[in-house]
Amino acid sequence: MLGVLGFSLTLPATRLAVVDLDPTFVGLGRAIVAAGLAAITLWVAKAPKPVGRQWLRLGATALGVVVGFPLLSTWAMKNVPAAHGAVIVGLLPLSTALFGVWLASERPSPLFWMSTFIGSAAIAAFSFSSGGGLFQTADFLLLGAVVAAGFGYAEGARLSRELGAWQTISWALLLSVPVLLLPVLMTAPKSISAVGWMSLFGFAYVSIVSMYLAFFAWYKGLAMGGIAHVGQLQLLQPFLTLIGAVIILNEVIYPSQVIVAIVVLICVIIGRRSMPAPGTAANRVTGGL
Repeated sequence: MLGVLGFSLTLPATRLAVVDLDPTFVGLGRAIVAAGLAAITLWVAKAPKPVGRQWLRLGATALGVVVGFPLLSTWAMKNVPAAHGAVIVGLLPLSTALFGVWLASERPSPLFWMSTFIGSAAIAAFSFSSGGGLFQTADFLLLGAVVAAGFGYAEGARLSRELGAWQTISWALLLSVPVLLLPVLMTAPKSISAVGWMSLFGFAYVSIVSMYLAFFAWYKGLAMGGIAHVGQLQLLQPFLTLIGAVIILNEVIYPSQVIVAIVVLICVIIGRRSMPAPGTAANRVTGGL
């Protein structure tokens, strides 16, 4: 729940950040800031270095949660309200569970797959109607972000059982720095004085909380309780994000957004109940990268 609370304000904070900052800088720059914190944390704790294939798996984790989700969701937030994004991101628990099926060899029941289909259909219908009969580019970006995050959550959770939760996100961030540094420098603001304090606050939040501290609790919880089961706690995130969008951004919440969020909530609850209990043979973490 601590992880979910930390993640729930990511879209509203991103919406604030992109008012005065380039979306690419916000999406990737947050990882550079978080990597600085990670380097200090790893040095102080004298954490052992990953070995062998763990580096490859860290790279895969970083591709999902350090690059994929931040960059795609930030581009989307430049064009749609945070409340709209909250509904689309309501698919994240399902995405996380699906990657748990692949990477952790979990075996959901037919009921789980049915609830996944219904929830996905509700999200697709919402996106289609909100776009005036067309899917918006932002919808595809958000769906891509959901897929990237689901993968990064599942693989990172598996790796957390070997390296530890905070160590996993810390090493993934450091591994990403050489790739991210150039595009971040190219899109950085020419003058920090031209950036409003609200945009700076939003960037600080997504850098320190969304990109780093929230992962401490999130990866630890996923590793302890099972990817699919604990991942379903994010069913609360759309509602928390909608509340954050109202309080922070003064956005208007429409009945259609609440209805779709409730439909997704019901589908995820059904999917969660159909999953095997943590610790059973079907829920063991094996296979994957």
